[in-house]
Amino acid sequence: QVQLVESGGGLVQAGGSLRLSCAASGRTFGSYAMAWFRQAPGKEREFVAAVSGGAPVTFYADSVKGRFSISSDKAKKVVYLQMNSLKPEDTAVYYCAGDPTGSYYLRSSYNYWGQGTQVTVSS
Repeated sequence: QVQLVESGGGLVQAGGSLRLSCAASGRTFGSYAMAWFRQAPGKEREFVAAVSGGAPVTFYADSVKGRFSISSDKAKKVVYLQMNSLKPEDTAVYYCAGDPTGSYYLRSSYNYWGQGTQVTVSS
């Protein structure tokens, strides 16, 4: 079992930055991939970024490439999402997910989810 708890969301002006954190407990952290998804009102939950287990390799949605950065701290068992140059269209509830059994990009691949943290970007 894996438990995930997100934090760090909030209200920020366009062009600003936020850093989200996802604290993991349970199974050996670092042995499985971790990801961030987001869901805006009235829209499907979509992939944002992922970092593989073991030697970390990162993956990003085209909409956030060059602005967002995912990283993991195995000692602290935390995954971060650094979000820079935020835009109003980044407004969503951001979810941490772990231990995918298939494609990192698919919501259905993930076995574990956090409760979500709200990010609101004002124009």
